[in-house]
Amino acid sequence: MTVIDYMHGKVPGTDSGIEIHHSMCDICTPGMQCGLDAYVKDGKIIKIEGTEGFPVSSGKLCTKGAGNRQFVYREDRILTPLKRVGERGEGKFEPISWDEALDTISAKFLEVREKYGADKAAFYSGYSKYYRFMLRRFAGAYGTQNYGTESSACFTSGWMAWQVASGREMGMDMGNAELLIGWGANGFHSRYPMVRNEIRNKQNRGMKIMIVDPRITPASQRLADLHLRPHLGTDGALALAIAHVLIENGWVDLPYIEKYVHGFEEYKAYVQQFTPEKGEELTGVPAKDIIAAAEMIHSSKGICIPESSTLGHHRNGMQNYRALMSLLIITGNVDRKGAQLPTVFSFMERPSGFSTHEEEFMDEKYPEDAPKAIGADEFPLWYHIRKDMQANRLADNILKQDEHSVKVLLALGMNYRMFTEDNKYIEALKKLDMFVDVDLFMTDTAKYADIVLPACSSLEREQFISYPGGMVWYFPKAIEPLGESKSDPEILSLLARKMDLDDDLLKAGYEACVRWIIRDLSLDLDEMKTEKPVKLPGFKPYEIGSSLEKGLPTPTGKLELYSEIIASHPEWGLDPLPTYTSPYNPDPEAYPFQLCAGARIPNALHSRLHDVPWERSLLPEPSVEMSPEDAEALGIELGDDVEIITNIGSLTFKAIPTATIMPGDVFIYHGYREKDINSILDGDNLDPYTGFPAYRSAYCNIRRIS
Repeated sequence: MTVIDYMHGKVPGTDSGIEIHHSMCDICTPGMQCGLDAYVKDGKIIKIEGTEGFPVSSGKLCTKGAGNRQFVYREDRILTPLKRVGERGEGKFEPISWDEALDTISAKFLEVREKYGADKAAFYSGYSKYYRFMLRRFAGAYGTQNYGTESSACFTSGWMAWQVASGREMGMDMGNAELLIGWGANGFHSRYPMVRNEIRNKQNRGMKIMIVDPRITPASQRLADLHLRPHLGTDGALALAIAHVLIENGWVDLPYIEKYVHGFEEYKAYVQQFTPEKGEELTGVPAKDIIAAAEMIHSSKGICIPESSTLGHHRNGMQNYRALMSLLIITGNVDRKGAQLPTVFSFMERPSGFSTHEEEFMDEKYPEDAPKAIGADEFPLWYHIRKDMQANRLADNILKQDEHSVKVLLALGMNYRMFTEDNKYIEALKKLDMFVDVDLFMTDTAKYADIVLPACSSLEREQFISYPGGMVWYFPKAIEPLGESKSDPEILSLLARKMDLDDDLLKAGYEACVRWIIRDLSLDLDEMKTEKPVKLPGFKPYEIGSSLEKGLPTPTGKLELYSEIIASHPEWGLDPLPTYTSPYNPDPEAYPFQLCAGARIPNALHSRLHDVPWERSLLPEPSVEMSPEDAEALGIELGDDVEIITNIGSLTFKAIPTATIMPGDVFIYHGYREKDINSILDGDNLDPYTGFPAYRSAYCNIRRIS
């Protein structure tokens, strides 16, 4: 196979000295990973475009991707290792050498392990994510189970729900589906390439679309044949009510259920109480629309549901997931053409259709006999499936200051504002013996670090990635790393050598680790250093139906509506059926409004882009959206200052009355440092199945400030 040189040539027909270098956007990693054309002159990016013919993105970029040049050259880029000289949080640092930084970190972490035990260290990954297989192994080689990520509150809840039901990850056969149920999905703001290149094309060929979202969104307006608008956090009740209609009318696949499904009778008995009328009472969705949804499902051959992390952001989040997945199970839409298909995570939890040794790589050094990870006892199902710490309990662990408390923390891309009641994380970071943060920018979290190490962007590094359909790529640097910044894997390898961890692979570096993980693929890594992603020779798509016939990796070998994993652990206090509980309101009279914090906007992802001028200009002020009816009742007009009050505290936002919001709901976008909504969300309002916070079904009151 011909290997194409990393340098992809000058702009045709010019003598400008401008060269086009191919790279990948890593801002919303590892979701879309869209292709970039970086126009480079004199070693500096002057323009960014999408790469034509690229998998997933097909040459188009969203607002986030289009801002990559400003992202790379932000004024607060960290260009050298830094050592804190002021108080934690002041942001006062002095430059130091890499040698001094590595020596200081290594000495402290080794000292803590020797004096107190390896479990007194924690390792955390925020954004980016591409190095996580190395960081997890690093934590294991050091000797601790306290490895955690922002996946403590991301898509993992849905993945766990499928693990409980099927023992497998699941993807979509959207190309053959007749119905797509976009439950909590608004791809125009979070997965635009999927909307543009896949959903729209399929819709033009006859696929129906059901959108389930409390708001009116671009997806509901432009895509939906049916739009259901449940109250926040009531998705499970809606799914169970739809299931009631399907079962009562005989619109389920009984032969499929008999052969492949476990626990249907128990599930059926539980669902009987969720009549369409009861569903309307619980969710606010009219009974006639619940029936219409069931009819749409019944009339469709091939139904799939795209993964949406939003569904897990409730106290009842994982059970909500299980309830809606059960609709696919009882209608025979798992491991069938046009339905949800079993898959495997090829690399970085991306289902690309082929297996690698990534799990083996991460687990090889896992310290099984070490003290259990933080949160393991409180969230036993999470620990049973993930074996990671539940990072939403990291601050509590540190603040206890007892014999179990973490003393040192190495974090890569940590954003404490992602956590609810996040002021606790500020106090926790202050109490650490050492906090090391790796990032591109001087973030609010980095200001609390003792040592800050400069990372580089995707345009400044090489990286292996994979895409669905057996596509692989080892892409090149578009430019050299700015200043003294290094890739996250290089930093981990340097630390592994400095600490002399018992791990030759980690010491050898990123490329050596990737080669080990993908060693059985039909292409060598060097053959993946191409202009664009290439398909693995001999790649064979998944054989539909094969997992059901062979038996699934569940205790019964079947799809489980009644989870035997959960049933076998009554001490967990969890329900084997996908039961429904209402969102938690600490005081319904004091907090009559439901609050959703964190709905996606097209120009931001968490806090990552609020300091990029192009992106910030699209929504410069932290705002709260509410219905016109609520605004009128409270005497609130556009642009008024309003106070949002929760059981934790209060903040002031600019009001935006909008007809896209239902009465009783308020929506606030998170990540703004000046008005941090997560700081007044209850840090104990967590899903007992996963430990996920209730970002999207909290409760509050609203007061106009005169």
